[in-house]
Amino acid sequence: MTQATDKRNFDRLDDLRYARIGSAQLSPSADRAICDLRQNDLSSMSSCTTLWLIDLATGAARRLTDSNNNSTAPAWSPDGSQIAFLSDRGGKKQIFLLPLAGGEARQFTSLKQGVAGPPVWSPDGGAIAFTAPIDALPRDPSDPYYVTRPVYRFDGVGYLDDAVQNIFVQSTGGGPARQLTDDGHLDRALRWSPDGRELLYLAAHDPDRADLFSARLRIVNLAGVMSEVLGLDWGFIKNADWMPDGERIIVVASRGDQPMATKDDLWLVDRDGGNAENRSAGLPTGVEVQWYPVFSSGKLLASPATTLVNVVQEGKRGVYSVMLTGDPSWKQLVDGERTTTLQDARAGKMLYLSSTLENPGELCLADIDGADERQISSFNQDLIDDIAFPQVDEFRYEIDGAHIQGWLLRPNDAQPPYPTILYIHGGPHGWYGYQYGSDFQMLAGAGFALLFVNPRGSTGYGDEFATALSGNWGVLDHKDLLAGVDYVVDQGLADPDRLGICGLSYGGYLTCYTIGQTDRFKAAVAENPITDLVSRYGTADMGPWGSLSELGGKPHEIPEVYRRGSPITFAHNCTTPTMLIQCEADYRCPAGQAEQFYAHLKANDCVVEMLRIPAMAHVASISGPIKVQQAQNDALLDWMIEYVR
Repeated sequence: MTQATDKRNFDRLDDLRYARIGSAQLSPSADRAICDLRQNDLSSMSSCTTLWLIDLATGAARRLTDSNNNSTAPAWSPDGSQIAFLSDRGGKKQIFLLPLAGGEARQFTSLKQGVAGPPVWSPDGGAIAFTAPIDALPRDPSDPYYVTRPVYRFDGVGYLDDAVQNIFVQSTGGGPARQLTDDGHLDRALRWSPDGRELLYLAAHDPDRADLFSARLRIVNLAGVMSEVLGLDWGFIKNADWMPDGERIIVVASRGDQPMATKDDLWLVDRDGGNAENRSAGLPTGVEVQWYPVFSSGKLLASPATTLVNVVQEGKRGVYSVMLTGDPSWKQLVDGERTTTLQDARAGKMLYLSSTLENPGELCLADIDGADERQISSFNQDLIDDIAFPQVDEFRYEIDGAHIQGWLLRPNDAQPPYPTILYIHGGPHGWYGYQYGSDFQMLAGAGFALLFVNPRGSTGYGDEFATALSGNWGVLDHKDLLAGVDYVVDQGLADPDRLGICGLSYGGYLTCYTIGQTDRFKAAVAENPITDLVSRYGTADMGPWGSLSELGGKPHEIPEVYRRGSPITFAHNCTTPTMLIQCEADYRCPAGQAEQFYAHLKANDCVVEMLRIPAMAHVASISGPIKVQQAQNDALLDWMIEYVR
C-alpha cells in the first residue's frame, strides 16, 4: 500500500492527541446536545475534561467550562434551562448548576467527601438525586482497621468500606442533601420513577457476598423506605429502568443459573419482582452492557412499546430496538463496520457515539428509526485528516469445529510478508473488531502488521462460543490464536521469523501462557497479566467468585484445572524476550502475578524486564495520566522494534 504524499503515518504520540467523549445528552427539545470531552495537553503533560454544547442544526460546538478543572457527567434540567454536572473545581467533586441563559455555574452540593455518581434530575426538576459516601470525614488511611467483607477492595474503586455509596436527594429550591440509603452497598444507576416519588437503583458490592459483579435491584422512596425487587440469586443484573407506566421495570441481566459469559437478555418484570418476561430470548448475542470498572449506568431509553439497546455481533456493535409488547421481536436500526454506544433518545431522535478503527468516537444523531443519520461532532477530524491509516483485512478460519473471525492491519510503506504482532483482547469475554484500539494504529504506523482475532470465549458469537472456556482457560484459546497466526503466515502476509505477541489483563495472561507453549515469537509484552490461578483466587478482587464461575471450582477441588491453566506452570519453558508492564495498585490482576513470572523467567535466563507503574489501577495505560500512557506506549513499541522489526 502506497502512502499518500500529503499524509503521514500514525506515530507514538497520536493516541494521546485524540479527544475522547465521555457522556452526552440531548436537550429536552432535541435541538442541542451536551457532552463532556477529555483532551490532553502534551506540552504540559496534563489532561482536562470540559463540557461542550453542540447546536444540532449547524453543528457548531461551544466550550462551556474552562480547562482549569474537570467537568463531567452533564445532565439537562427537564425544562432545558440549566445543566447539572460534576466538577472538582473546589477539590472534592461536587454538583454544579450552569444556567444556559448566561452567568457562572453555582455550586449545588457541599458534601465533606464530595459526590461520586452523576446528577439525576427528578421529572419535575424540583430535586436532583446522586450517590456519595456518608457525609463525614474519611477514615485516616494510616489507622489500623478490620476487614470483614469477603472481598474488601475492588480495582478502580479502592477499599470498599471507604467507597460505600449512598443515595442522596437535594431540592433545587434550597436546603441540604437528604440521605436515603445506608446499607453498606455501592448504590448506583439511579432512576426516578415516572411520578417522581421513588428511585430505582442497583445495590452493588454486597458486604456479605463475594460475587462483586452482581447487584440487587431495589426501590427507595423519598422517606428512605426501601423495597427489594430482585435479589442476587435471581440473576446477574447489569442495568434497569422504569417502564413509563411505573408498574413494570426493564432489566438487563443473565439468569443466575447460567454459566459465566452467557448473554445478557432484556427482561420485563413487575415492580414487585414478579412475572419476569424475557423479551430477547431468541436474540443470539443478547444485549451488551459496558462493564469496566463498574457497569454502565446508561439509560435504557424505553417507550411503552420498545426500548433501544446496543447489540454486539461479529466484531461490530449496533443499535437495536426491542419490542416490549406482543411476540418478542427486534430490529437493527444502526449498523456498519463500527462500534456504536447509545447516549440518549428523545423527541424522535437518538444520540450515539460512533467509533471506528481510526477514531475513538464522534457523536452521531439519527431519527428514532435509524434514518437520516449524521455526524454532529468533529473533535478529531483535523488529526484524522493528517494521517494515512493502514488497510484492514477481515478473514475467517476454522479450528476444532469453531469458526474464528480475525483482522489484519497492514502497515503503510511495506510489502508482505510483514513483521506481525498478535494483539490479544482482555476479558476473557471481550471482543475485537471495528472499534478503536489504543495501541493498534501506533504499532501499524511503526511498520508492523497488527493481527487481532476473537478466539473462543469472545462475545458476539452466541453462548456456546462465549462459554467454551469454562474450565479451559488458556488451553483452548491459545490454540485459536496460534491458528490465526498460521493463517496469515500461510497467506503470505506475516513473516514467520518476525512475530510478536502482546495483550493487557486476560490478554496479558494469554501472552504469558502462549510463550510457555511455543518459542515462535521473537518478543512478548504482557501488561497486568494473571500468571498463577491459585494465588489469583485469594488475591484478586474477583478471584473467588470469578474462579468458581470460570474454572468450575476451588483450587483444592480441581487442582489440575488450576495447574494446566496457569502460565507459571510453563514459565521455565520460556525463551521469548518478555516485557512485563504492571500497575502497582491493580486489584484485578495484582502486582504479585507479574512479579512471580518475572522471577521465574530471570531464574531461567530468559530475557525479561518489568515496567512498574506506581499507584495506578488496572487500565491506567488506557485512561490514566499522560505520563503513564506514554510510558506504556514507549515500552511496548520499543520492545517490539528491538526484538521483532
